[in-house]
Amino acid sequence: MATRLSSRLLILPPAAVAFITTPLRPRQPAKILAASYRRRSPRLAVAAQAAPSGGAVAPAAAAEDAGLPPAEAQRLVEFLKADLPHLFDDVGIDRSAYDDRVRFRDPITRYDDIDGYLANINLLKIIFRPDFYLHDAKQTGPYEITTRWTMVMKFSLLPWKPELVFTGLSIMGVNPQNLKFCSHVDIWDSIQNNEYFSFEGLLEVFKQLRYYKTPDIETPSYLVLKKTANYEVRRYPQFSVVEAKGEKLTGSSGFNNVTGYIFGKNASSEKIPMTTPVFTQASDDKLSDVSIQIPLPMNKDLNSLPAPNTEAVTLRKVEGGIAAVKKFSGRPEEEIVVKKEKELRSQILKDGLKPQQGCLLARYNDPRTKSFVMRNEVLIWLNDFTLE
Repeated sequence: MATRLSSRLLILPPAAVAFITTPLRPRQPAKILAASYRRRSPRLAVAAQAAPSGGAVAPAAAAEDAGLPPAEAQRLVEFLKADLPHLFDDVGIDRSAYDDRVRFRDPITRYDDIDGYLANINLLKIIFRPDFYLHDAKQTGPYEITTRWTMVMKFSLLPWKPELVFTGLSIMGVNPQNLKFCSHVDIWDSIQNNEYFSFEGLLEVFKQLRYYKTPDIETPSYLVLKKTANYEVRRYPQFSVVEAKGEKLTGSSGFNNVTGYIFGKNASSEKIPMTTPVFTQASDDKLSDVSIQIPLPMNKDLNSLPAPNTEAVTLRKVEGGIAAVKKFSGRPEEEIVVKKEKELRSQILKDGLKPQQGCLLARYNDPRTKSFVMRNEVLIWLNDFTLE
């Protein structure tokens, strides 16, 4: 599944929590925090200056004023786009592109040399087997390049192997003397206090370790583009569903029709592998025009599937797209689901996103599952989403 940079994220200094006594700073939005890093003098990129060959030291002010030549800035951007996808594979990143004294910070870890930086990456590879997705890289300051990324990790030390997802920005400072990366500051989308050491960041890690029961069967793939404190923004590719008329978001009307098709009540009596979740889709703003759907296996083309043997069942393609998603546990009763939909819609409108009318409820578990480990999601499709 595709849900599966840079987060040299999660390896805590020894006994970090026990020794942290400084109170949390006031929480700042990520954009404001990113700007505050960029205002620091003499900039992150110049902070670790190295003397050029021959021992002469160029004036810092002159170097800062000049900025990277456009061709050099483009070279570094293209280098990161090619290099960072290898962050956690056997190839690895190109060490020669970094200063020996590269300074790394994220909300819960910090390193001040290249050896610590690379050791952290290797430890993450062993424990979490991360998947890394680079969305963009661009110059954002005279000696600064910013990347946007998604990182997905499975924590294999716990029996249920929870999946941790982090998205955010990496502000990469460039040493004007040797044009190597000399600083790297990560900002997570899901928290506001991104300063080291952030208890909010540590709490975010622990929150993602909780257990949701997700059946080990096929589900529509997606990639988390942005994970906020309240919801995820996911990109879904096209997938197909078997569909019947429903009654209400949390109802089971029509379920026997769609499962009957899967279990062989179709034109060729073909049994089709079961998938998850069961979707109920409300197409109107009153959440009253409802259909119930089960995704079909990705290796099944609509043209090759047997025809339904009842008019109550249809097959169709879901075009996919960008959706805001709110996950929750417990029994998905109608009142709770409607409340979750209203909360999600309010949050995405507050964040300036453009929701479509209606929503989907995704139910991953059968009713016999213990309520506190159930995985339920409310999805709202978005219009004109741009990842910034």
